[in-house]
Amino acid sequence: MTETMKAQALVVPLPGDASVLRVHEREVPPPGAGQVRVQVAAAGVNFIDTYQRSGVYPVATPFVLGMEGAGTVESVGEGVSEVSPGDRVAWAMQLGSAASVAVLPAQALVPVPESVELDVAAAAMLQAMTAHFLVHDTYLCDEGTVALVHAAAGGVGQLLVQLLKAKGSTVVATAGSADKLQIARSRGADHVIGYHEHDPESLASAVREAAGRGVDVVYDGVGQSTFDASLASLRPRGLMVLFGAASGPVPPVDPQRLNVGGSLYLTRPTLGHYIADRDQLLRRSSAVFELIGSGRLEIAIDSRRPLSEARAAYEALEGRTTTGKVLLVP
Repeated sequence: MTETMKAQALVVPLPGDASVLRVHEREVPPPGAGQVRVQVAAAGVNFIDTYQRSGVYPVATPFVLGMEGAGTVESVGEGVSEVSPGDRVAWAMQLGSAASVAVLPAQALVPVPESVELDVAAAAMLQAMTAHFLVHDTYLCDEGTVALVHAAAGGVGQLLVQLLKAKGSTVVATAGSADKLQIARSRGADHVIGYHEHDPESLASAVREAAGRGVDVVYDGVGQSTFDASLASLRPRGLMVLFGAASGPVPPVDPQRLNVGGSLYLTRPTLGHYIADRDQLLRRSSAVFELIGSGRLEIAIDSRRPLSEARAAYEALEGRTTTGKVLLVP
């Protein structure tokens, strides 16, 4: 019979900023029916973690942080047929991932092909699958699409630019510094704009000037500081895709603004609704891993840090000093 294991875990004892994070040794039970115990190779650092840690997304404390990761199956519980001990797996949208050992539902795990390293798989699960559904489903991008991507040097931003260019779309990219603008351009962005140099009105004007018209779709993971410019950058009947709030949550919006802006559309999608069942999860993760394994999608990893450096990892993410994915390596 599989026994309880001791493991290190990144714990949020009470809501707050990154200073509240603690690494604790915890007892990890054997997997129950339908569950799998995994030796975690790497866990992703994401903005959703900061919303949960701070209490913006309420989670009962104490809890283990982290929503994605990859590793090797150590043992399986009763009735598990999806994976076997020794399998290389990855997962997303599973709280408690920032630990050296995690117990997870078998249905949430996807196989990682040999062509993809485990840390790269961990880096891809939330951000690459998010970029994939945004480009392939939330808006059906093609060679006629003109898209605006904010924070284009960040983890999701770089992936969005690559996937959009693979579709033949025209990309206007924003970022917060000259170095980050160069990263966006290196990923294929057609036009780059430093949003730190503009107020919302002039940023929208710069986008329209670069694109030659209003854009068809805006991918905005920044939120409060870019939202007004995003709406003002759209063509009539364009789509505003708000998928994050790195600069803070957007205040309530009067729907009349969408009318005045040109019968605009506004959506706030989340990955969970695009991998709502196992078939969808397997199809999307397989598509992402195939792109990575073939070299058509590059996952930029900003840094790999031990659990003991989690505070610094999250402060870098929230300070928007990262370019690419931050990983915690137990």
